Amino acid sequence: MTTSAIADALRLPPGPVDLTSIETDAAPGFDGKKADGQAALHAMGDELADLQERLWAQRTVGTDRRVLLVLQGMDTSGKGGVLRHTIGLVDPQGVRITSFKAPTEEERAHDFLWRIEKGLPPAGYIGVFDRSHYEDVLIGKVRALADDDEIERRYGAINDFEARLSGEGFTIVKCMLHISPQEQKSRLEERLANPEKYWKYNPGDLDERALWPAYREAYETVLERTSTQVAPWHVIPSDKKWYRNLAIAQLLLDTLRGLDLQWPEADFEVETEKKRLAEESPVQ
Repeated sequence: MTTSAIADALRLPPGPVDLTSIETDAAPGFDGKKADGQAALHAMGDELADLQERLWAQRTVGTDRRVLLVLQGMDTSGKGGVLRHTIGLVDPQGVRITSFKAPTEEERAHDFLWRIEKGLPPAGYIGVFDRSHYEDVLIGKVRALADDDEIERRYGAINDFEARLSGEGFTIVKCMLHISPQEQKSRLEERLANPEKYWKYNPGDLDERALWPAYREAYETVLERTSTQVAPWHVIPSDKKWYRNLAIAQLLLDTLRGLDLQWPEADFEVETEKKRLAEESPVQ
């Protein structure tokens, strides 16, 4: 599959990961400024919508293809912004968004992937995970919600799970929204300064922020251990909101282009139907 300069710049190479060496305020693969990036995002809209409609239409001929976009990042990294500005470019009827919060009592009674299976998109859809199964090896590790042996098992279980999905028609796009602690503080301050944004603020965010070094280490392990050929990770510099939105739109566009989506052929005689329609009596 031919990929863009942005996708090539963001795809995580194999080997150890050091997030401190990856800039959060950069725009890899794109030379323009904010206005240029916003214009480029807008320009993608028609093609994204067309390709997504083709994927949606293929449900009528029994396709098993679907796209799963996984969004992971620290609080305020912009998962909601991606949903509004990037996923908002396509028809919502063909999108399934699943947000994974703290597991319920019923979910805790099953393996950690049980609830993930239930949230998978049907064929023909673009599915978006706002947080995902990776919470179980991120907060699970940092907050010691599972022991070391269980966390270790989960890395392998995730890789096996994603390999199976790939064989079942899924194309998986995994994005880690990479922000700096300074940018996160600025966004939290903005929420506290604006009564219209109080609803976005959670006092628990500061508790998680205090564990930033532990989360960074957990992310580095996740990225190294679960970036595979069928489901590679992309690290998205996200201090610039406009670039974050543009980058994920470009990854989604590359993915849909790579599926070589065609309109389903008619399963009826087109000329016969045209003739019937032309010859029908006027509707009273």
